Amino acid sequence: MLTKPKFQDLLIEHCSKKIDMLTIHPQYITDSNGKKISVVLPMKDFKALMEELEELEDIKLYDEAKKKDTGDRILFSDYLKNRKAKNA
Repeated sequence: MLTKPKFQDLLIEHCSKKIDMLTIHPQYITDSNGKKISVVLPMKDFKALMEELEELEDIKLYDEAKKKDTGDRILFSDYLKNRKAKNA
């Protein structure tokens, strides 16, 4: 019996592959005691990191929306009719 993979399973697989591909090359700025206080990244690494963070934010928003989903649905044509009636 074939089963359809769950969205979360596909997402985890996708993110795992992307994280494996994401290699950053940080340089550290240290204080006079040698303690790391800042990080400098090449722009390419920074952009890749920001894209991953944006994707994770999208996942978080999806999960939150899924929790609030009541399962109620209406046809798009009904939505348009209701919207048109409200704006008339």
